Amino acid sequence: MKPDYLWHCLETSDQVAEAACKEILVAAKSAIAERGKFKLVLAGGTTPEKVYRMLSDSEADWANWWIYHGDERCLPVDHKDRNSVMAAQAVLDQVAIPKNQIFDIPAELGPEQGAIAYRQVVADALPFDLVLLGMGEDGHTASLFPGHQHNPDELTHAVYNSPKPPPERVSISANALGNSGQVTFLVTGANKRDAVKQWCSGVDLPIATISNDNMTIMIDRDASCD
Repeated sequence: MKPDYLWHCLETSDQVAEAACKEILVAAKSAIAERGKFKLVLAGGTTPEKVYRMLSDSEADWANWWIYHGDERCLPVDHKDRNSVMAAQAVLDQVAIPKNQIFDIPAELGPEQGAIAYRQVVADALPFDLVLLGMGEDGHTASLFPGHQHNPDELTHAVYNSPKPPPERVSISANALGNSGQVTFLVTGANKRDAVKQWCSGVDLPIATISNDNMTIMIDRDASCD
């Protein structure tokens, strides 16, 4: 039985990215009309990157976008494997979002110091307007991995011993990621199918720790548990 969220089953990962791009633009327009700013949390990964490239070709009120990252790898600031570098290349360097409204995680400081430094940024931002998340084939989301224990009251976590390289990371906590007007998961690829089945069956995966009353899962046919 699927979790009681809004599921959008699409044929391809490109269609998932296109639908997500449209949803983000609608959410941005609504948030700016209501509150004067749009606070978006970005995800890493190949499908989010497609979304960002689509966004870079879109019209939006970029001056009122505020950008955050759900997690980051503890690598040098210009390393090609950082989520911030991917997002900058795909969209942030292509549109007119003020640089002081883009909040990269300072993971180059190391997990502990990076998490501490980003904690106040998250505290000042909450609640977010839209949080974009992916899912790994082990059911992880952001850098929240199976078997890892974190203080649920923290806004950010220092992550050690990641099963995927690099082993050290910084992640926004599940509670903070869920503290948003809406949360959208992008799940694509046949390698996610087993984890989706587990999620649908109620297995205790990290992705299942994200709680929000306005949750959307955009999933392609390859990953679908149907």
